[in-house]
Amino acid sequence: MKITDLKVYVVMVQPHREWLFVELETDEGITGLGECSDYAATAHMTGGLEAIKHFIVGMDARNIEDLWQKLFHGFSDLNGRGYVSHLISALDIALWDLKGKTLGVPIYQLLGGPVRDRVPLYTHISTGIANSTVDQAQAAAKKIKAAGYQGIKTDPFRRQWQGEGPTGGGMVERLSPGAVREAAEWMMALREAVGPTYELLVDAHARFDVASAIRACRALEPVKLVWLEEPVPVESVQALRQVRENTNIPLSVGERHFTRWDYVEIFKERLVDYVMPDVAWTGGISELRRIASMAEAYFIRFSPHDALGPVMLMAGVQTDMTVPNLYRQECVHEFFPDYAKVLKKMFKVEDGAIVPDPKAPGLGVELDHEKIKQYMVSPYDSRIHRPFQFPSQPVKTGAAVSKASAGVKKAVKAVNPGAPATRAAAGGARGRHS
Repeated sequence: MKITDLKVYVVMVQPHREWLFVELETDEGITGLGECSDYAATAHMTGGLEAIKHFIVGMDARNIEDLWQKLFHGFSDLNGRGYVSHLISALDIALWDLKGKTLGVPIYQLLGGPVRDRVPLYTHISTGIANSTVDQAQAAAKKIKAAGYQGIKTDPFRRQWQGEGPTGGGMVERLSPGAVREAAEWMMALREAVGPTYELLVDAHARFDVASAIRACRALEPVKLVWLEEPVPVESVQALRQVRENTNIPLSVGERHFTRWDYVEIFKERLVDYVMPDVAWTGGISELRRIASMAEAYFIRFSPHDALGPVMLMAGVQTDMTVPNLYRQECVHEFFPDYAKVLKKMFKVEDGAIVPDPKAPGLGVELDHEKIKQYMVSPYDSRIHRPFQFPSQPVKTGAAVSKASAGVKKAVKAVNPGAPATRAAAGGARGRHS
């Protein structure tokens, strides 16, 4: 079964919330669906997928690990962890979807079979500390609990910069004593709303210096959290170790750790109690399952990150079905109505859990191409989500990017009149790798 084409779809049902889907086509007429959505990185990911398209067309779609290894090591100059692992993720998910469809079984049957019949979820409240009152947050939490979800995650820390956005010197934030106190009061109010045994989680989004993170953890200890996530920037294991040594709150990291190699020291040093890799960023279903097995060897719970599109959510769910050390699958339940707008059939949610259809092959979901037509946008659309660090920077339109690209081509031609056309050069690369 040869890969014959790779198609990329940028879909935006809501402004600033775009999804990046891929479809792999084969010479047997079967297609595989993948996703590597990552807000603010859509243009980068789209360009990368187009760049590697010529390398994978002609490859055998059955050989998932062969493609994984070739892309990971073949683009090691870009560091396979991060940008490259995002690209691999989309293709890996699509290849597993293809294999499941070919054999007529859900992906979880290809990963050793299920160890549960449903995947429990935790979700988010949309009422944050910056845009709602305590009463509104309590009401939202009670509503989620009543809907059957057994865990809620939120970020209770107010941004510490003044004005529209941070300066370069404010990227790693220092929490003021008032901000720490406010966060603790906010979380205690949520605790009162949902009761003493309900599961609450806090996401610090890797924002704080070590001293701030330690003070925040200590202030939140009375809330009895399941975990505090990413207390410090992920680049320093030493910083994480300092926090670990100075708090009793369970810690979690993972969405910004890519591939199994990023987890070796974390597991060895027992720096966290939970890991939460993202199936669409860390290397796909293949890598997600490997990381889960590594965590199992240390008796560390596994809880995949997901707050974006429906394909990556279901890729996580297919893996979760097979993982003994699963905690919960992350979701944003308020996105589910938007998922239904782009899928042929919505997956089943029951009592705060996703129940995969055992008769649905592959991922168990398919894009509805008629539906997504009205939501497809350019990767340079002005409504594309952008990094919060650059709130005043306009996103280039497709026309502006095309003009810039033409300028680059003109400059290259001036320097090297004999340079081959881009498409011809890509064709040569394809010939070497197909």
